[in-house]
Amino acid sequence: MTTSTRGAAKAPAVLVLEDGRIFRGRAYGAVGETFGEAVFSTGMTGYQETLTDPSYHRQVVVMTAPHVGNTGVNDEDPESSRIWVSGYVVRDPARVPSNWRSRRSLDEELVAQGVVGICGVDTRALTRHLRERGAMRVGIFSGEAVADDAVLLARVQEAPQMKGADLSAEVATKETYVVPAIGEKKFTVAAVDLGIKGMTPHRMAERGIEVHVLPATATVEDVYAVRPDGVFFSNGPGDPATADHAVSVMQGVLARRTPLFGICFGNQILGRALGFGTYKLKYGHRGINQPVQDRTTGKVEITAHNHGFAVDAPLDKVSDTAYGRAEVSHVCLNDNVVEGLQLLDQPAFSVQYHPEAAAGPHDAAYLFDRFVTLMEAERA
Repeated sequence: MTTSTRGAAKAPAVLVLEDGRIFRGRAYGAVGETFGEAVFSTGMTGYQETLTDPSYHRQVVVMTAPHVGNTGVNDEDPESSRIWVSGYVVRDPARVPSNWRSRRSLDEELVAQGVVGICGVDTRALTRHLRERGAMRVGIFSGEAVADDAVLLARVQEAPQMKGADLSAEVATKETYVVPAIGEKKFTVAAVDLGIKGMTPHRMAERGIEVHVLPATATVEDVYAVRPDGVFFSNGPGDPATADHAVSVMQGVLARRTPLFGICFGNQILGRALGFGTYKLKYGHRGINQPVQDRTTGKVEITAHNHGFAVDAPLDKVSDTAYGRAEVSHVCLNDNVVEGLQLLDQPAFSVQYHPEAAAGPHDAAYLFDRFVTLMEAERA
């Protein structure tokens, strides 16, 4: 990515998809060029949490909500230390942010962090195109980066694809850190960081859990060095088919029958650890309004998602695995995609979505309590 900031407000910009579809608009954020996988997010709010979610690494996010930036940017809502999206696409950016917590405009934040974006394009038409054709590689070019359409298309088609990408180590912490329990400490959890969001260990800390956040490269020995009552595997970017190390570590945890909880990428890792395959969804689930049914209770939850891959596990039967019987615990009501797994013979479960609710509804907060219940039962 190359960027500059001068003339950002008026510079022409071009969005080029790998299948040759082109959208023209104006620069939004930094001026220059960027590449990634074009995906769309259906959330009408929570753009700050979206931008700073490490799971969006190497993706260009198209916002389906037409008006973005209304509440500006504050210093409390980021989910990590930086913006991770490769590029940002909006239809109608707010001219002036209006919120008592706002410290600067979204445009200013994108410029400051060198994130190339585009505005003034028909994001509804772009989203429909991605729904019909699938997520694909894209480039955004503005200012001096704009060139002949054929040249830009060739550059997009040379960019790496998301399928086969191993990205967790690029976004995870390099050193272990500890998030202390809030109030009385009840449990210790080793959290393997595959792209963790900041609110996730906070939700555990609220429940009296001291969370040791470990790098994606952590070994089974590293995990058990903190003497955990439970082990957590986080969300993260990339293709789960490449995550052999994380799968091996999780299998080590399963072999010791330690209470285990995984979300998003962690759900895909559990699927692989149990012997199931994974596959790339046509356009994925991204947003804070996805309906999921908890099949253990029958309850329907509105949930926050960000995933382009899914677990290939049977919906209609209990499966025998090397670690006992397993079943699909949650399904997406839009398309029957597997949204959760659980083992029936030992304390391990996972979900494909984001129960930490940042940003998003709080329907799934009970999953952290379910993790606590597993640890309580194991201790008893």
